[in-house]
Amino acid sequence: MSRADELYKQTCRKILEEGYSDEELEVRPRWEDGTPAHTMKTFGVVNRYNLAEEFPIMTLRRTYWKSAVDELLWIWQKKSNRICDLGSHVWDEWAGEDGTIGKAYGYQLGIKHHYKEGDMDQVDRVLYDLKNNPASRRIMTNIYNFQDLHEMNLYPCAYSMTFNVTGNKLNAILNQRSQDMLTANNWNVVQYSVLTHMMAQVSGLEVGEFVHVIADCHIYDRHIPAVKAMLEKDGFDAPTFKMDKSITDFYQFTKDSFAMENYRFHEFNFEIPMAI
Repeated sequence: MSRADELYKQTCRKILEEGYSDEELEVRPRWEDGTPAHTMKTFGVVNRYNLAEEFPIMTLRRTYWKSAVDELLWIWQKKSNRICDLGSHVWDEWAGEDGTIGKAYGYQLGIKHHYKEGDMDQVDRVLYDLKNNPASRRIMTNIYNFQDLHEMNLYPCAYSMTFNVTGNKLNAILNQRSQDMLTANNWNVVQYSVLTHMMAQVSGLEVGEFVHVIADCHIYDRHIPAVKAMLEKDGFDAPTFKMDKSITDFYQFTKDSFAMENYRFHEFNFEIPMAI
């Protein structure tokens, strides 16, 4: 069983066995039929993945990792908020009449800020510091811009990355305000593990730990049967993650720069309703 499977099971069992139900509260999310989408939740989950040992992709069911990477590149490389720049349709429901998701995600990463070294956006500042100031404790991004929240079609869920170089290893922390365990957990883990690999390679570093910090970690009420079925499965070994080692420019990666060798996973026979 992969490490990602183990941590997924631990987190879901904690939610189901010890979690808090918000069924008595008024909640924002709704199911397609208009019914309130309630959750079982737990607060303050911290999961640690050693990227040097294993790539943290789930095998209890398939993670569509190519689409996850495509979304990651849309946000971090293209710094885009236009859904026409994205290969999948995961953001279609959040698009406005202008074809964008508002001033959210990639838009925030692409805003240039003034530093004594010059004008840079948040991604380029990280790349600059990893190469020039690796001992810095200030290598981070944050897209939760309060000034622009009213112009975002969805407030950022995964909102902050902190990078830290220890020896020759790059470690990273993803802070997430809210996490839907069934539909988004391993999707996000895969994305930001790939990002850590990318940042490490173009900076001449090795990968270390990826730490995922989740404030409100939850399972939606209509997802509980599917999650319980997954908990009954025994996972497979993690696949081997491959990345094009010739790439030294962060902006030259494509979704085809990566591969998962021997990725085995269980079939998933549930229709997943989406809360919006």
